[in-house]
Amino acid sequence: MTQQHAHTSPGLRAWLGLAVILGPVLLVSMDGSILFLAMPSITEAISPTADQALWMLDIYGFAVGSLLVAFGSIGDRYGRLKLLMTGATVFGLGSVGAAFAPNPELLIACRALMGVAGATLLPSALAVLSELFPDAKQRARAIGIFAAAFAAGFAIGPVVGGLLLTRFWWGSVFLVNLPVIVVFLAFAPVLLREVRSTRPGHVDLASVVASAGGLLLTIYGLKHLAADGLSLLPVLTGALGLAVLTFFALRQRHLEHPLIDFSLFRDRTFTIAIITGLLPLAAWSATAFLSGIYLQSVLGLDVLHAALLALPGAAVLTVTCIVTPAFVDRIGKKAALIICHFTIAGGLLLLLPVTVTSGVGWYIAATVIAGVGYGISFSVVADTAVGAVPAERAGSAGAIAETSNEIGNALGIAILGSLAALIFRLQGPDLAPTLDETLELPNLLPAALTDAQGAFVTGLHAAVLVASLLHVALGAAALRWLSKATAGEPAPTDTEEPAQKQLAGRP
Repeated sequence: MTQQHAHTSPGLRAWLGLAVILGPVLLVSMDGSILFLAMPSITEAISPTADQALWMLDIYGFAVGSLLVAFGSIGDRYGRLKLLMTGATVFGLGSVGAAFAPNPELLIACRALMGVAGATLLPSALAVLSELFPDAKQRARAIGIFAAAFAAGFAIGPVVGGLLLTRFWWGSVFLVNLPVIVVFLAFAPVLLREVRSTRPGHVDLASVVASAGGLLLTIYGLKHLAADGLSLLPVLTGALGLAVLTFFALRQRHLEHPLIDFSLFRDRTFTIAIITGLLPLAAWSATAFLSGIYLQSVLGLDVLHAALLALPGAAVLTVTCIVTPAFVDRIGKKAALIICHFTIAGGLLLLLPVTVTSGVGWYIAATVIAGVGYGISFSVVADTAVGAVPAERAGSAGAIAETSNEIGNALGIAILGSLAALIFRLQGPDLAPTLDETLELPNLLPAALTDAQGAFVTGLHAAVLVASLLHVALGAAALRWLSKATAGEPAPTDTEEPAQKQLAGRP
């Protein structure tokens, strides 16, 4: 980087370009959570089975997460702006299809299409952003705004969905994407320039297929085990999925341009940071989904009231994400990772006192406290991943951080949501697979209603307890492995300093 670049402030084009980029970023993350409060309305309208309802929530995150790294490499090779324009167009078409889907199958298919399109947007957006801000310090600020927008999308998704449902039908939660997509397609060619790598490498098709197929097979097996009990088909499917994922991991070791460079995980800080990208999103997505049902179907709150109760936690999460870079500069990235996990664990435990008759205060306190940890996780993971990957693979660099977020978002509902569903099946009145389906049964006796709501609350408690224990364990591991650096950040090594300075904006 030249001295001239180091002192050049970005112009109006750069900041307008950033504003245009943030639109699709916000949509991609928001659509990962916007259905949480909408599911009771969707269930009433098109009557999905319990398995279909979970796939409506999960297929988007799995499509995004499993293809992010691949599309990061494709963008590096063929042009990131071109991929952004194509992805935004497909995302809009998928949104229209989902809004007017007459049955669960078509809605799941449209959500999958939106996920594929979303996977094209995130890594390319971060790479184009790097072109807009050649100055390291300004680029660091822009990346912080990017991370805040991504975090805000996850946080406000349920709120936006809840507010729309108070005035419009359930399809409005998808049509809200269209104005943002139209604005992006109109202004992106004017404000953004094409960016591609000088050494893009080869995109390994077998790795793309193995990563996506392995994830889907594994989660399919987990879902059916939770919903239907132990049987041969889900066990074989899950085992096959794990075998395919193992093949994927081993294949990356022999590729010149792997989709995921597993050698990066030799660094303990990087490893804990990437797990920090996955685990908090798993906890957040599962508890947000289950809490949305709890507030509406157990406590009987309307969708607007439930959406407003989520606002304090969403605000804390977003603000924390914005201030985290300054916070990390004072105490160090490693100390921030430790604080992140213990804060989330403490917030999750505050959901244990909720009951069938009360729990609003506990819910707000839990989301506010855990929101601090969630906000830290977004910023730290993005900074670590982008700073660790060479500059010529900027699209792939952004994909690493976003992949851990998206996979965590989907796995949370798939695993922790399936755990809650299993407990409901074992302890509930055995009249229907889910609480919402049970509530729709005609002539439901008060005793059966109480049993169903109690079983759901028990499942919620089990999910948050498991998530809290996992965060305690990861926080303890970080404390043990990284304790020498908790007071501040060690000086970068000769091999990592250029990437940190060039991409993460460290002075």
